[in-house]
Amino acid sequence: MSSDFTYSIKTVRFDEHYSPADETRLTTNFANLARGEARQENLRKAINMINNNFNSLAHWDNPKKDRYSVELDIVHVDVDVEGNGETFPTIEVLKTSVVDHYTNKRIEGIVGNNFSSYVRDYDFSVVLRKHNEGKDHFSVPDNYGELHGKMFQDFISSGAYKENFSKPPVICLSVSDNKTYHRTSNQHPVLGTEYKPDETSLTEQYFRTMGMKVRYFMPVNSSAPYAFFFFGDLLNDYSLLELISTLSTMETFQKIYRPEIYNTNSVAGEVYKPSLRNHDYSVTQVVYDKEERARLAIEQGKWCEENFIQKHQNTLQQWASGVTASAF
Repeated sequence: MSSDFTYSIKTVRFDEHYSPADETRLTTNFANLARGEARQENLRKAINMINNNFNSLAHWDNPKKDRYSVELDIVHVDVDVEGNGETFPTIEVLKTSVVDHYTNKRIEGIVGNNFSSYVRDYDFSVVLRKHNEGKDHFSVPDNYGELHGKMFQDFISSGAYKENFSKPPVICLSVSDNKTYHRTSNQHPVLGTEYKPDETSLTEQYFRTMGMKVRYFMPVNSSAPYAFFFFGDLLNDYSLLELISTLSTMETFQKIYRPEIYNTNSVAGEVYKPSLRNHDYSVTQVVYDKEERARLAIEQGKWCEENFIQKHQNTLQQWASGVTASAF
């Protein structure tokens, strides 16, 4: 994929001292935790959960479950679409690194994990809402998500990405609460049991425009499967410690954000239908503002429409019509 767009990357450490930048999309998981009076306690507890999860999964040669800790960097990506130095915040993802305290080595993890995008907010909270307003049956407009998908693949193929990261991203999300998942006989030593959905979801379709495939796995001691979006070969392109870094991070966020699915008192069976109406779950001690998240998603989508989509409409349309999506 060839592009005139210019991408710039900066990173911010996610630790107990983290404070969201002005351009950060505030509905993203890590930003939501870092706000309010309990922000530092929230962050400290979340990071502790991630480290405990990691050591439970990486249990070999780790008798005290204290061998590893996970370092997280927020990767913030800006794009200049006009070539005039004016940038717009496109996406934020997380980059994991693993510290082995037995060998004093730092091991590269996976980039991706969480996924934050203003253009995605625009697609879901503006485009999709307008398209279905006043209609009896839900539908998706033609070419839905195409611009976002091409921009994401363009970034992954860019020199900026390849200079900073050695492998393609892996993004880990919750399962869809309106689909049914069936357990298979396939087992992975870290990711656990593979599940397959009975039909595709809108999220799957959206990530397909980004060039990503999806597989669903439920790790040991988890209560539900996770959706892993990836390029290439998920099970063979990454080491066990790399996969554990993603799983331990995103399992923590999902237990905090969606305890109805991921912190329940029962586990998924052979046939699994997630439900956000489930009341049989435990809450974590980390404060998460779901109401603010829902409200801000719409505000962020409208902000993206005004400050990016409409402002650069001609450039974006011409660019999207002239490129063929192809990443790794």
